[in-house]
Amino acid sequence: MLPLSPVPHVYLDNAATTRVLPEIAAAFLPYLTEHYGNASSVHAFGQRARSAVERARRQVAALIGSEPSEVTFLSGGTEANNLAIRGVVEAYGDTVRRNHIITTVFEHPSVLAPCQALEAAGFRVTYLPVGTAGQVKVEDVAQALTDETCLVTVMLANNEVGTLQPIADIGALVAERRQRGQAIFLHTDAVQAVGKVPVNVRDLNVDLLSLSGHKLHAPKGIGALYVAKHVRLAAQQLGGQQERGRRAGTEAVAHIVALGCAAELAAERLDQMEAVRALRDKLEYELRARLPQLVINGAGVPRLPNITNLAFDGLDAHRLVIALDLAGIAVSTGSACSSGKTEPSHVLRAMGLPPERVRGSIRVSLSQETTAADIARLIEVLPQVVERLSRHSAAA
Repeated sequence: MLPLSPVPHVYLDNAATTRVLPEIAAAFLPYLTEHYGNASSVHAFGQRARSAVERARRQVAALIGSEPSEVTFLSGGTEANNLAIRGVVEAYGDTVRRNHIITTVFEHPSVLAPCQALEAAGFRVTYLPVGTAGQVKVEDVAQALTDETCLVTVMLANNEVGTLQPIADIGALVAERRQRGQAIFLHTDAVQAVGKVPVNVRDLNVDLLSLSGHKLHAPKGIGALYVAKHVRLAAQQLGGQQERGRRAGTEAVAHIVALGCAAELAAERLDQMEAVRALRDKLEYELRARLPQLVINGAGVPRLPNITNLAFDGLDAHRLVIALDLAGIAVSTGSACSSGKTEPSHVLRAMGLPPERVRGSIRVSLSQETTAADIARLIEVLPQVVERLSRHSAAA
């Protein structure tokens, strides 16, 4: 194990997780020690907990433009994606007539894995390309749709390069087919997008949407799934009628309260993301001036304001991340769900980037807590690290 850096860290891995804000922690803690009732209990302790859960449901609904009854609480983005995909397919699909799923090649593993499992069970899955721009084409979705398609699942924003997908236009295609009587639905993994850009389920034309608390400065272990009223969902976790029968299990009241608080703060602070975008743009501008070999993956299309994916052809991204960490700067090579593996990023490979670029790419992700000093430190240190690693690589 590497020794911990002796200098204070500049944290630029907010796409992996965010710090729990003090006001969210303050809302969270009383529901562990004081208001600890079970939200399903009828006595005063339980009803106080139930009231807190429903308040949080309203707060989350307000953030995404839904009705509170359309919000289901669960453990996080991975469970939300699994419930959305399996829940729709089991409720509406079958391996004979409604047996087709459409997704993209660079979805999060918690979307790709259930799609692959359903494929092994007899469903047909179309994995649409995204190209070097990192954006799926609406016309490709249109061409892939068939009378047998029961689900389209496309992320709102990619978690590694930050590219935004044309979800509203895809949603219009799906809605048109449903109006003609086809049982077809659109799910979007919005884990990275919620709180970074405006997200309204009506404007996006989505039927299901996943979000996660720990990307919004809430604790890990809590998330939500938007399920439109017209969608029937087959529960994946059985044993109780909590969450309107969609997700059995005693509600994690403290975590739900924290998510509600985080959603309210995210809505209030959404305009601050323009300042985050300005810091990200300054970082890219200054690094390009100092590092002519730098390539920014996904820069040709609209992106989230807080993510940049920096590529240095011929360098080893893992060595680069370690060197930056030793200098007190935390970044990543990509998704935290797969960063422990030695394989190159499936996202960058799916974009068709050259192998040397895939191996040499790092993700830098900001939040409203990122300061100009943080960015200045990375601008100072990264060129030095790249130069040193380039010399070693050339010598080897």
